[in-house]
Amino acid sequence: MPESSDLLFKPFVSEKLQLPNRIVMAPMTRSFSPEGIPGEDVAAYYRKRAEADVGLIITEGTTVDYDASTNDASVPEFVSEQAIAGWKKVVEEVHAAGGKIAPQLWHMGMARRQGTGPKPDVPSVGPSGLAMPGKQVNEPMSVTQIEEVIAKFATAAEKAKQIGFDAIEIHGAHGYLVDQFFWEGTNQRDDDYGGSLVKRTRFAVEIVKAIRAKVGENFPIIFRFSQWKLQDYDAKLAGTSEQLEEFLAPLVEAGVDIFHASTRRYWLPEFDGSPMNLAGWTQKLSGKPTITVGCVGLDDEFIKSFAGLGAEATNIDPLLEQVERGDYELVGVGRALLSDPDWVVKVREGRFEDMTPFTKKFLETLT
Repeated sequence: MPESSDLLFKPFVSEKLQLPNRIVMAPMTRSFSPEGIPGEDVAAYYRKRAEADVGLIITEGTTVDYDASTNDASVPEFVSEQAIAGWKKVVEEVHAAGGKIAPQLWHMGMARRQGTGPKPDVPSVGPSGLAMPGKQVNEPMSVTQIEEVIAKFATAAEKAKQIGFDAIEIHGAHGYLVDQFFWEGTNQRDDDYGGSLVKRTRFAVEIVKAIRAKVGENFPIIFRFSQWKLQDYDAKLAGTSEQLEEFLAPLVEAGVDIFHASTRRYWLPEFDGSPMNLAGWTQKLSGKPTITVGCVGLDDEFIKSFAGLGAEATNIDPLLEQVERGDYELVGVGRALLSDPDWVVKVREGRFEDMTPFTKKFLETLT
């Protein structure tokens, strides 16, 4: 292994979370939990990654206890006693293997197509009832509905701590419910939950505060956000570093411990005049540890796989340069770990035997 890549395998130590290395398994929806209940196969799936020294596992999105939170009855939920028992088994298996794990708490909002999911007759909800800019589908959420959803996120986080998770992540990215409040295109409210960029953070801020009140000061809260949306790859919450700082400040004050800055390609600079990506700018402006993610080890984004297009392994020289520069603390890896649970060990040890073709090709880029 090149000396610079050793940086990925140094321990991460913060006030609330300690990890053996800097590799984070990124959340990836799998739809392998019938009726929303994660089974033995889900526990085994995550245990395999923990056994292979993934620093932190962030689970697939798991939905909170609010109607119309998902479009898929096989996406795991964080509601029923059976689902909580299933997640408890997942945590036990990961911990038995020496790993650490956080659930990603999720509500799809208006990204859920009407008539889908376990409750197809329930209308989808969003800040202004807009599925995307200009596409009115339902009435705006009432303040009562907003308060109910906030409480459901907090309850889910409390359950996560009770059953032994090591942290939680709030899904505030990609055009789902929390992000719909951030995004001017889908938040046209004229009350305290709409208006300026800072005012549009209120829904997320109240979720973070409600969670903090339930889990206490020492339990880590990770917040995932993005500029891009599934409905608009070119969307921007913040067009400048100054706007990004305005956006992050209320979330920091509310109690976020780690930011997960989701980009489609980690190597692209976020703003003109600087080589830093979104994670780099987020860590600089927030003062909080940050996870970068987006095609790590690949030459193209996952979205193209839906069109039958693949991605090839490629070198991570830009990543290593960014880590060495101190742009961010943690690195999210998705498809590489999906295809090969032993990816971290094989890359660290330079093992060519018994590799998937992807891992072998990736390792060849490092040697």
